[in-house]
Amino acid sequence: MATAKGFQVNDTVLWVEDTGETNLPAILCLHSLFLDGRMFQQLVEAAAGKYRVIRPDFRGQGKSAPATTEIVDMDTCASDIAALIEKLKLRSINLIAQSMGGDVAVRLVSRKQEAFRSMILLGSSARNEPPDQLEDFRKWVVDACTGGFVDATLQFTMEIMFGKTTRADPSKQAMLALWRGRIASLPVSLQPAMSGVIERGDARPLLPLIKIPVLIFSGEEDMPRPPAWADEVASGLPNAKLVRLSKIGHSPTLEAPEQVLPQILEFLQNPKID
Repeated sequence: MATAKGFQVNDTVLWVEDTGETNLPAILCLHSLFLDGRMFQQLVEAAAGKYRVIRPDFRGQGKSAPATTEIVDMDTCASDIAALIEKLKLRSINLIAQSMGGDVAVRLVSRKQEAFRSMILLGSSARNEPPDQLEDFRKWVVDACTGGFVDATLQFTMEIMFGKTTRADPSKQAMLALWRGRIASLPVSLQPAMSGVIERGDARPLLPLIKIPVLIFSGEEDMPRPPAWADEVASGLPNAKLVRLSKIGHSPTLEAPEQVLPQILEFLQNPKID
């Protein structure tokens, strides 16, 4: 039975949407900063009848409890998701993660590999923010969390989350308008989560520890996590395949679901790397 409710994990409450079919293999979705679990709605529809899909919102984001610290780091989020896995008694998990979700996924799987069957990363990396980009992003956090997601701050956020080709595509305007409205309504209480992402540590040393099959999608127009960073992840993982997406930015499941979702479902059927 499908559910949408809060779960007490560690010292917080995570909002979790779960299609609930305990007899089906599980997909656990870890969302990007700004986009919450709703970014995987098309995957839920595509996987209907084949997979149980679980979509938690990270602490301090979406419908989960607000953060109570100045920063929510990636290790804290990984611990939250590990606790949720135990609470839901999930095993042989197929993990799908974008951007911040990927930062959490690398940390989570390296610690708890026995719980996972496969991993799919989109718009993700394993490195910390480089100094030049970090300064720009710190200013962005201050602007967004004092003046809100409006005007130039909102525009900059849209440029981060979606590629230039997508932003110019008439057929994608309804999707963009939906997410522009959702991002514009984000509260200033998002600051601890934003800070946690941009101040994240370097997780590249964890990559060789991850032995499960990993499928990586990288958009050629991904500004915050450029293709070279995806190459780095693919070369650091022992069992990985990289798919490069032309004219796509940071959010492949939203920008190109017709390309990405069939490849995800095909990989999940037989997660082997040739």
